[in-house]
Amino acid sequence: MNPEKQPDFFSIQIGHARRFYVDLTPSRGAALAVVSGGREECAPEYEIHRATFPFWGIEFVAQGKGKLILNGKTYELTPGTLFSYGPGVSQDIFSDPHETLVKYFLDFSGKQGKALLERYGPAIGQVAQTSAPGEVMAAWDEIIRNGLSDTPFSGRILAVLVEYLLLKIAETAIPFGLSGTAAFATYRRCRQWIEDHQIDLHSLQQIAAECHIDAAYLCRLFRRFDHQTPYQYLLRLKMRDAAQRLQGRGIPVKQVAHELGFDDPAHFSRLFKKAEGLSPAQFVRLCQRS
Repeated sequence: MNPEKQPDFFSIQIGHARRFYVDLTPSRGAALAVVSGGREECAPEYEIHRATFPFWGIEFVAQGKGKLILNGKTYELTPGTLFSYGPGVSQDIFSDPHETLVKYFLDFSGKQGKALLERYGPAIGQVAQTSAPGEVMAAWDEIIRNGLSDTPFSGRILAVLVEYLLLKIAETAIPFGLSGTAAFATYRRCRQWIEDHQIDLHSLQQIAAECHIDAAYLCRLFRRFDHQTPYQYLLRLKMRDAAQRLQGRGIPVKQVAHELGFDDPAHFSRLFKKAEGLSPAQFVRLCQRS
């Protein structure tokens, strides 16, 4: 990337940015080619007006507020909002001058790129929101890091990371407008409680009691905003923690099971194998060989 010759579509109404571009004239035969991407801290006067755009594009609001007019339809931009565009889709983007936007963008081309957007969303010309903005942001930061590294492998790595990002968006997507509701705020509060207290939590009933919410309603919230039950989310966190504890520390499997609140090591081993694809003993041996 030549920082002295940036694409014309890069806005100059920016306070600070980490942006990259790979190839502004990607091959028409490429299935998926990343063109550019980055993170922008918008100036108070930030405005973008485009009647069309030459590539498939997706943007994510990390902070601040603004307004979006996408194909003539107006949306309020808030943290967690995602939207996409491409050839033939008009975009007008405005930052709130008092709560300026911080947003991520990614532009790419190719039939596979278009198909991934249409499959995982937000579909071209559509708006959605994510229930896990931190996870989406982490995936985007990895794309930017690789985009700026400029190695012989960058193009292929970026193509793989684009699919990962879109899968993460699909996994956490909720319909636009729900993130500001009381129900979503309750879901986020309970999800954070599970994450912060996973060691001491052991059942759905305990989660519900400590979150001061009815267990049936908590399950309905997770069905509405997530792709798993509250207890499945708890087990996912515990198995991730177990994998970290088992790596290279020489701790017996039975002790790790006890530390994570499992009285039956055999039950723990079955859950670990279901989550990781290996038994704890097989996982430890693999880590030792590595």
